Amino acid sequence: MIKPRTTPGVMELLPRDQIAFQRMLDVIRRNYERFGFLPVETPVFELSEVLLTKTGGETERQVYFVQSTGALSNASESGGGQPELALRFDLTVPLARYVAEHEHDLAFPFRRYQIQRVYRGERAQRGRFREFYQCDIDVIGKDALSVRHDAEMPAVIYAVFSELEVGPFTIQLNNRKLLRGFFEGVGIADGERQALVLREIDKLDKRGANAVRETLTGEGFTLAQDVVDHIMAFVQTRSRSHADALAQLDALGQGSETLAEGRDELREVLALLKAYGVPEKNYALNFSIARGLDYYTGTVYETTLDEHPQIGSVCSGGRYEDLASHYTKSKLPGVGISIGATRLFWQLREAGIVSTAESSVEVMVGLVDDSRLPDSLDIARRLRAAGINAEVQLEAKKLAKQFQYADRAGIRFVILFGDEEAERDVVKVKDLKSQEQFELTREEMAAALKVELAQQRVMGAR
Repeated sequence: MIKPRTTPGVMELLPRDQIAFQRMLDVIRRNYERFGFLPVETPVFELSEVLLTKTGGETERQVYFVQSTGALSNASESGGGQPELALRFDLTVPLARYVAEHEHDLAFPFRRYQIQRVYRGERAQRGRFREFYQCDIDVIGKDALSVRHDAEMPAVIYAVFSELEVGPFTIQLNNRKLLRGFFEGVGIADGERQALVLREIDKLDKRGANAVRETLTGEGFTLAQDVVDHIMAFVQTRSRSHADALAQLDALGQGSETLAEGRDELREVLALLKAYGVPEKNYALNFSIARGLDYYTGTVYETTLDEHPQIGSVCSGGRYEDLASHYTKSKLPGVGISIGATRLFWQLREAGIVSTAESSVEVMVGLVDDSRLPDSLDIARRLRAAGINAEVQLEAKKLAKQFQYADRAGIRFVILFGDEEAERDVVKVKDLKSQEQFELTREEMAAALKVELAQQRVMGAR
């Protein structure tokens, strides 16, 4: 007999935890749609040559290649070679392929959201997943895309995390042009060297200032002490209010053309955040935010929970100028954000911010006697017609067992209809939460329970 077990690196939930996770996805989806983003789904696997436009490196080491047994047999006969198909490791590369392929059928700027699983062959460890949901939005322009779209992303982040009720959070903003311009000013003009330094300062909040300083003065960088001092002073800049953010930008001075462009873009983003209604307590400048991916070129975002800094970024993204260049000659700039929903849910549950949900079944119709099954089915039909999720016990069992089942399943209300209730044309309702019992006529039953369930939702939201 084979022992049943899940493979490492996956999140498999019990039903009521799955309900809580699904509700989180629903909140994200609902807010993406409120901002006018359209749904897209791409296949779980892509052609390897399309997915891996750059061979080698960390990305290829984490990719799951897939192949049918027939294809494997053919490959062995022909001498092997890289499998034709690979599972997607993010939603960004499939998006680039999708937009390039359907470019002439899409309306630009193209506004898409995508909520699907992705796969990475990471070393399985606590809180790190090989299969996980990503929830992305992107705005893709044709030839050009106004920086005004950069300001929309924090507005979406604010809407999502406000409704998720995860406590106070801060959307941290920066601009890669600002960083590049600053590095040029301290003599780090080479692109590859800039990228190395950017990757290190992006770890500032995780590793701490001393560790980053030590790395930058080490053998791999050989930066002069005064240069490192300038870098550390700059990247530790944080704003405390909207006015302070503008003052921090003004304090940078004129600088290079690249720095000035990044500063002006951040000013425009900050101005529009007010118009979007994002409270100033929910955003701040953080000059250490770089985002490790090289394709970001302008505004970048990271969102953190103020009371749970150990969780790290819960939503990130940024501006890129030409992500689809491997697939088309058209210039397709864009800006987007991503929420790693699986890891986020796991972390929120570990921190006690989210808990097991009530069942999605709102009412269970018990069965007192097999002869009353048609009545039970009629009662459930009436409830469902009124928009109430109802389950029917199809076998008559002891009432204690039926109540125990409903309680363990997280169903709050149980309806009973026996001979005594039939004589008076009422149903008996038991609230398993309060242990109270009351009677309702069949006609008023659905309306009255809708009121009770609505009150329950209001109390739950508090």
